[in-house]
Amino acid sequence: MEECNNTGSSSNTNTNTNTNTNTRVVCVMDASTTLGSALVHCLLSRGYSVNAAIQSHAKLQGLISSNHSTRFKVFHSDPLDYHTLLDAFKGCCALFYSFSPPSDHPTYDEFMAELEVMAAHNVLEACAQTHTIHKVVFTSSATAVIWTDRAHSLPSHFDERNWSDVNFCKKFKLWEGMSKTLAEKAAWALAMDREVNMVSINGGLLMSPDLTISHPYLKGAAEMYEEGVFVTVDLRFLVDAHICVFEDVSSYGRYLCFNQVINCNNDAIKLAHKLLPSDESSVPQGMDDSRVFPQRISNKKLSKMMVEFENRSQVE
Repeated sequence: MEECNNTGSSSNTNTNTNTNTNTRVVCVMDASTTLGSALVHCLLSRGYSVNAAIQSHAKLQGLISSNHSTRFKVFHSDPLDYHTLLDAFKGCCALFYSFSPPSDHPTYDEFMAELEVMAAHNVLEACAQTHTIHKVVFTSSATAVIWTDRAHSLPSHFDERNWSDVNFCKKFKLWEGMSKTLAEKAAWALAMDREVNMVSINGGLLMSPDLTISHPYLKGAAEMYEEGVFVTVDLRFLVDAHICVFEDVSSYGRYLCFNQVINCNNDAIKLAHKLLPSDESSVPQGMDDSRVFPQRISNKKLSKMMVEFENRSQVE
């Protein structure tokens, strides 16, 4: 896909969307996160008008160009408060939704699932009541795919058809996996019940500048690594995937999204250096470990669609 910074003209984009002005307004929630902010900038550069929904305590990352100011609005919306969502969604043709923990409960624990499920329910219900919304892009996680009872035989590989075992996650305190699984399942149930067109992006660990060793995705990292399912994703690739599944009318269901698998010692050490402070001396060396664990996770569904989408865009 083209770089977002180089796609200023709307005539080159939205090849699969209605060009009526009312259908070109989209909402991004939570727009204050690394992903949300990047999506806002990319969508503006592609000619969309954007309603940026943020929680009251949050601030948008970066500055919005004055060239885009007439197509950009900020809304303070709390996903745990259904009524605050309707204004942000009004007139939008689509929603890009990702959950951001509230400021008074910033860490993942056994209670986070309740909050995330409630948020997913409120958001999908509000979308169902906003008749202009034709598509929801729901950001989930690969942790809603990969966790299953290791006491039994593991799948030969994982893809979008797999779901994490909630009881397994609870037993081993894999709180993000449990929360993401329950929230995504709740969203899918409501989307089907309310006939909301939804697709989900199950992203790997986002390699953002603010990533630290305390990220909840990293709970169980050693097991993910040895089982060949430890996946990461760059911000640009993740944003491109969101745009692709939104603009491509053929998109459906879930999409695993990653562009690197951490399954060898060199990759693990590089990641450790990124996660630990520069003065940290305990980064494991282990250079004699030459094992490469077989990759057992696939993103073929997303890769195929992105290639086909890019080819169509070039032809048009």
